[in-house]
Amino acid sequence: MSSERNEGNGLADGRQYERLENYTAFWSKDISKEESADTELRLGSYTNVVNGFYDGATELYENGWGKSFHFCRFYKGEGFAAAVARHEHYLAARMQLRPGMRVLDVGCGVGGPAREIGRFSDVEIIGVNNNEFQVQRARKYTKEAGLEGQVKFTTGDFMKLEEQFGPNYFDAVYAIEATCHAPTWEGVYGEIFKVLKPGGIFGVYEWCMTDDWDPSIPAHADLQHEIELGNGIPEMRPIQLSRQALKTVGFEILHEEDLADRGDSVPWYYPLAGDIRQAQTFWDYITVARCSETGQFVARVFVRFLELLRIAPKGTHAVAEALLVASKSLVRGGQMKLFTPMYLVVSKKPDTT
Repeated sequence: MSSERNEGNGLADGRQYERLENYTAFWSKDISKEESADTELRLGSYTNVVNGFYDGATELYENGWGKSFHFCRFYKGEGFAAAVARHEHYLAARMQLRPGMRVLDVGCGVGGPAREIGRFSDVEIIGVNNNEFQVQRARKYTKEAGLEGQVKFTTGDFMKLEEQFGPNYFDAVYAIEATCHAPTWEGVYGEIFKVLKPGGIFGVYEWCMTDDWDPSIPAHADLQHEIELGNGIPEMRPIQLSRQALKTVGFEILHEEDLADRGDSVPWYYPLAGDIRQAQTFWDYITVARCSETGQFVARVFVRFLELLRIAPKGTHAVAEALLVASKSLVRGGQMKLFTPMYLVVSKKPDTT
């Protein structure tokens, strides 16, 4: 881990090490001691919260999940990689992306979806991400794929998109499980609205608590807290707030659906649950095994070992522990139908004369 981090990948400065080391300090381990001030602190420091999480989680994600950091639906007999790609294609098709369009990927991770959608739709994509480590890795993988002329990446704050790109710059914008990290949905959706051309399309797979979630129920509140801590999210919010935020900033909703509520026989969370019975290919078995209790235990011990040897930065093990909390809480949220990682909304910025 350390060799790449010292080759100009953006993790060599002390500020980023400090973010990683102090990530878990933004949450109280005892939810009963959580106060509104804790949430306000995370919202006000969302950049450090998100960067602290991804500075430690990125390589763990890549090694355990792949280069597309998102969930997806599964059909029986469908391999993991094929399902992930289909999920990205479905969003592009719903948005009606066409060759020649200029498209923004908000919160692009290491660029897996951008490369796939770029190939599928033959569009020009710019990915924006406030985590420099991920941006450098995205550029590296994209060059290896021979797509650097079509898919590009830049460091930036998705709460300041107009400042970075100017108004009416993109034909379309999408976000895949990224805008849940924003301090407010109105803020990030508003910035997306500004950089879209009139008539432009915004498609999003949003992380939300479902309509069945009730924060007054202690078990539901505990679940929310664990999802936030385990995934670097300042505040989890319900579906209706996402819908309302889109309308508030001016979007016209063309299509909305919680894809996790399709009633699929193979649930979206099966790899995270370590359910090897559902695996379809040899590589699926490896991916699912890594998410099993045994696989997670081995990974945690290995990360602790790397941290003790100072190969991995201090704080990486804490993020690995947070990911363990995340996996259990997300599976539980899916089973109880209190959480969805795929509330799909396709919206349009109204045409102007």
